[in-house]
Amino acid sequence: MRIPAHSVCTAVRDDIVAGVYERGSRLTEELLARRYGVSRVPVREALRTLEAEGFVVTRRHAGACVAEPTEQEAQDLLEMRMLLEPLGACRAAERRTEAHLKVLRGLVRLGQERARRGSSDDLRSLGGWFHETLAQSCGSPALTSMLTQLRHKIAWMYTVDAPADPVESWAEHGAIVDAVTRGDGERARAITALHTERSTPAHRLRFPGGPGRADRVRTSQHPVNTSGIRN
Repeated sequence: MRIPAHSVCTAVRDDIVAGVYERGSRLTEELLARRYGVSRVPVREALRTLEAEGFVVTRRHAGACVAEPTEQEAQDLLEMRMLLEPLGACRAAERRTEAHLKVLRGLVRLGQERARRGSSDDLRSLGGWFHETLAQSCGSPALTSMLTQLRHKIAWMYTVDAPADPVESWAEHGAIVDAVTRGDGERARAITALHTERSTPAHRLRFPGGPGRADRVRTSQHPVNTSGIRN
């Protein structure tokens, strides 16, 4: 069975974000093909995609390597997030489907319930699903793709502290969904801009002071040739 390149790309990207591959380390086709149990063809395609996304660079005499973004590049990502997430929410208010609204409302109910009970263990993943669904609701494949890449890169470059007041944070999520439901794009934009601004100080660089010396995580969590792969 031929493993699609997008599945290989997802696995390699997830492992870069998780620290399986240290920044600046080489990514040889042979090594990756062996690790994920695939041929070199989907690996080659995946590396091209990851280079276009900024996770991989090609160096003379070294080949494909994990990128080493600077602190300025990392800061730029947060500024881009503050511009693009409000735009995505505005477009979602204009273009969302009933299916999107159903998922968003369900996530807000769960998030608000967990926040009130002080069950913080799964709030981070619920928040990620919320923003992913909101991005998918904007009706623009290009904007959704950009927002998705931003989330991946920010997760790679930053650790994010839990909000000081999870109840307030999820109240803001609820207000965003209310505005999206009513089709009020400008209100959705304004609330999302405020929410994004408030959450920005919680981001702390994983690799302060230059190219990374993070501790390497040595175990891949996403083998491609198993049913556990995320597409």
